[in-house]
Amino acid sequence: MPDLFNYTIRPALSSDEPFLREMFYQALHVEGQEPYPREVLDRPHIAKYLRDWGRAKDLGFVAEDINGQPIGAVWCRLLDVEEKGFAHIDDETPEMGVAVSPEYRGKGVGTALIKQLLESAKSLYPAIALSVSPKNRAIKLYERLGFEMIDVRETFPVMRKKLCEITRHRTSQ
Repeated sequence: MPDLFNYTIRPALSSDEPFLREMFYQALHVEGQEPYPREVLDRPHIAKYLRDWGRAKDLGFVAEDINGQPIGAVWCRLLDVEEKGFAHIDDETPEMGVAVSPEYRGKGVGTALIKQLLESAKSLYPAIALSVSPKNRAIKLYERLGFEMIDVRETFPVMRKKLCEITRHRTSQ
């Protein structure tokens, strides 16, 4: 496959949940380790990141090749206080996931997806958080895109990208 190829990025729809689950499975894999069993996606502490995709403030994008086949995805979800995820920072910062199909990695798809998400998230969230394996080469990508390590939990870096301050307007009722 040539280094340059055509693909498009579109918003993730509720009908994309099966593909998002596949990408989440890809994102969970730690290079050099045996893959998790696929059933890991059904465990409550994992399933909460994508279950019933498309609820209010879910934000995600899917990259498709020229034939309309999905090749990568990025998503973020603001989990409520009962659902706190592994990279939970506060109640206003969603957690992000991203993955690209193996044959399309290293071609800029992941970078483009993350940039699209960050730009779109500016009007919704003050920051985006993620957790990453310390062995994942994508840490360098996250750093290039402005993510900073703010914590280490069970050896996994937790990173945050500040977006912009959102002014919350309160109205009296």
